[in-house]
Amino acid sequence: MICYAVIDTNVLVSALLSGKDDTATVQVLGKVIIGEIIPIYSSVITKEYREVLSRKKFGFSGDLIEYLMSAVEKYGILIEPSLSGITLPDMKDVPFYEVVLEKRDDNAYLVTGNIKHFPKEPFIVTPRELLDILDNK
Repeated sequence: MICYAVIDTNVLVSALLSGKDDTATVQVLGKVIIGEIIPIYSSVITKEYREVLSRKKFGFSGDLIEYLMSAVEKYGILIEPSLSGITLPDMKDVPFYEVVLEKRDDNAYLVTGNIKHFPKEPFIVTPRELLDILDNK
């Protein structure tokens, strides 16, 4: 089954830092690369991806960042969402929430390691929960 998902930056960072192939974040990223998960994103989201992944503390190579970004942009869907007016504990999370709202008719999910930063909604899931959803469909 193919699904649409907004991938929170923390999921990407966790996947790239992981030394294990069987972690949920690595599996989600792998499904993006092979096309089972179609990323949905906005220009604000890709700007954050590039900014965060380029931080020296992570030590990700420019080639790795560009490979990941090119996969997201090539296989994903760019959406410029409507403003929701929502207030979240971390306002940098608002663009992720607004993008998923635009694709809810397509059963899109927001995948994050920080569930508590978002409203309790069935479409806001952890990487493990998304994998379980995909396995059950």
